[in-house]
Amino acid sequence: MLAEIFGLDAVVVAVVAIAVLFGGSQIPKLARSLGSAKREFRQGLTEADTGSPGEPGHAGPASAGDATKAA
Repeated sequence: MLAEIFGLDAVVVAVVAIAVLFGGSQIPKLARSLGSAKREFRQGLTEADTGSPGEPGHAGPASAGDATKAA
């Protein structure tokens, strides 16, 4: 995917630069943290989609009665 956008040469240069900057021992830690961040983000999205109206953070549709109370 990135190779289609930037070209194979740019992707190889980026991978080598990351390896030099972070070192060989830090790359697995970086990959784990990116994976856990992605997993938490997806979990948050699914919780927001399937949340019930009683849960905090749920932005369900407002009923007509709620609109008149707020005015």
